[in-house]
Order: sequence, then C-alpha cells, then structure tokens
Amino acid sequence: MRNYFKIFFLFIFFISCSGNNCKDLSQNFHSYSNAINVIQNSSFTFQDQADTSKSSWIKNAEYFSCDNNTGYLIITTKRKKYLFAKVPVSLWEKFKQADSYGKFYNRYIRNKYQFTLK
Repeated sequence: MRNYFKIFFLFIFFISCSGNNCKDLSQNFHSYSNAINVIQNSSFTFQDQADTSKSSWIKNAEYFSCDNNTGYLIITTKRKKYLFAKVPVSLWEKFKQADSYGKFYNRYIRNKYQFTLK
C-alpha cells in the first residue's frame, strides 16, 4: 500500500511541475521573479540561449517566443535578472552576434521593451 502512495505522489509531483504551454501563460504575474520562473518553465515554440561567456557584465541571456516573431528576453547580470517583453526575434539574433552584449543592450534593448506587471 505504501508503494501506491509513493507512486501517486510522484505522479502528482511530475504533473504539477510540468511547464505551461506559452499560449496559456497568464499575463497576471505576482512579481517579476514569478514571471521569470513561469516563463523559464513553460513550453515555447522557440527557445534559445546566447553564449555570454565573453561578457563581463551579462552572465546569461535567454529568449522565449511563442509565435516566432516576438518573445520574452531574460538577461541575467552579476546583480539581478531583467525581463523584457515583445522583443523581436530579429533583435535577439542581432544580440547574439554583437561584439559587446552590454553595449548592444544599452543601445537597443534597455528602456525599449519593458515587461510590466498588470
């Protein structure tokens, strides 16, 4: 009987931890960290990550798109994570090719694609 309980709880655990489909994402997030967590754990049509090893400021950059046109951009720096919405895929591709991620961020992303809580 104990094994049935273990199997049942493992089954419930895996179901509850499975990601959402990007089309079903709620736009009413509790906080920025909640939004980042939900986005990172959901299924998207297109997901990509940049190799930021050459950057002294940006430690990680991830892109998530549901429609292959625009998407969410999550940039992790030494101090915090930044979340941007409606970032064009074409801009993401240019970001990955930039000589300086920090300069590109400051010129083309910062203050242009804010994610706002509703």
